[in-house]
Amino acid sequence: MQLSHAAALSDILACMKLLLHIVGWIFKAIIGLVLFVAVVIVLIPNVIVLASQGGNIVTAEKAADLEADAILVLGASVQPDGTPSTILQDRLDTAIDLYKQGVASKIIMSGDGGDSSYNEPGAMKVYAIEQGVPSEDIFCDRAGFDTYDSMYRAQSIFGVEKLIVVTQSYHLPRALFTANVLGMKAEGVASDVRTYEKQTWYDVREVFARVKDFAQVIIRRPASTTSDSPVSLSESGDVTNKYQ
Repeated sequence: MQLSHAAALSDILACMKLLLHIVGWIFKAIIGLVLFVAVVIVLIPNVIVLASQGGNIVTAEKAADLEADAILVLGASVQPDGTPSTILQDRLDTAIDLYKQGVASKIIMSGDGGDSSYNEPGAMKVYAIEQGVPSEDIFCDRAGFDTYDSMYRAQSIFGVEKLIVVTQSYHLPRALFTANVLGMKAEGVASDVRTYEKQTWYDVREVFARVKDFAQVIIRRPASTTSDSPVSLSESGDVTNKYQ
């Protein structure tokens, strides 16, 4: 009788061990599947964005061949005194050089200007004027809250069909992918003129930003701010000072 009980207990323990093994295998399989899907979700948009836009990153000399409607500078942080950050100054200097070379006759400063206490486009315009660009040739887009918004509004508000985008090389493929898929003809000039302290962080963040903008382009998300009236680039850029 005792042997029978011992055998039954042994069988129960064996079954429990097998059950735990099966549960563990299922758990590992689920985790593996989740990780695989996550990698695919991140990998595919990045491959598509990077592979499709390499040919659209051009030199300053080549940029003139596009006969662009405008040069668009993507915003970045501004110091409390209104001075552009290093990374933004490099974008502005590159865009100003392109303007002076005749690559395009208008510049769009696109960035976060939604708060009266923080105004990227306004600071960008002031800087360009100080470098000798006429105020009337500089347009401000205060609602370029992110790269997607900047590209969407370049087309929907400013009527751009052909565009030169200026930003750092890590950022250009995403910006150009967004612009081109939205229907513009866009090329980009990189503004990397130095090594940036936070470059590793920028590179990591960009991997996920490409996934985000890839999805936004696919679903054609409207810009965050859509109430502004259209602006013709044939007008003076000063009409957009209200957008600062």
